Amino acid sequence: MNTIKLLLLAVFATLSFSVKAQDKTESFKVYGNCGMCKKRIETAAKLDGVINAVWDVDTKIMTVAYDESKTNKDTIQKKIASVGHDTEKFRANDKVYEKLPGCCLYERKSATNSNEKTTNIKIKHP
Repeated sequence: MNTIKLLLLAVFATLSFSVKAQDKTESFKVYGNCGMCKKRIETAAKLDGVINAVWDVDTKIMTVAYDESKTNKDTIQKKIASVGHDTEKFRANDKVYEKLPGCCLYERKSATNSNEKTTNIKIKHP
């Protein structure tokens, strides 16, 4: 009986470890100014597979924990850019950026001097 319990415990521990091994936490820069930006950015980042998304207004750093089997860092950044906020890798579409409330209009790098990709990609979410 003890052998069966140990075997079940070992199987459970192995399965738990393999599920956790797919979780990844990363941080990247996202441009914005205020609490309204924070809400918009964090909401946009909550794609299928994102476990947690927190943006710091002062440092402009977004920290996301996500399941690598369901999404990735680029997809999350593209989604954030699609709502008007430039990230370290993707530039928001100018028309979307211009529709942000006045308090949310942050200083942008010029498109010609930037290595960022402009995103016009529409990401479907459930």
